[in-house]
Amino acid sequence: MFRMWAKVFKDNHLLKDTVICNESGDTRTHKVFQALDEICYEFDLGKPIWLDATIAEFKRHAKARFTQDNFIEQIEFDYLEIHVIEED
Repeated sequence: MFRMWAKVFKDNHLLKDTVICNESGDTRTHKVFQALDEICYEFDLGKPIWLDATIAEFKRHAKARFTQDNFIEQIEFDYLEIHVIEED
């Protein structure tokens, strides 16, 4: 099972969070993108852009932060953090 935890922070306070589970046989990359799509739908957000720094952070720690720089539209929080908490 693949599980990703998403958290929205503003002023160092957790505003909301969710855990997305995926039991499909897809690749890890597909699971990450599918989970991020579900997160954005649940939180009513536009899809963030994966900048080079974001990709490097995710590769290193299985965790990434999406700030205003990653979004085209204005966001009402400081950052969205995703973290892979379980992998097959």
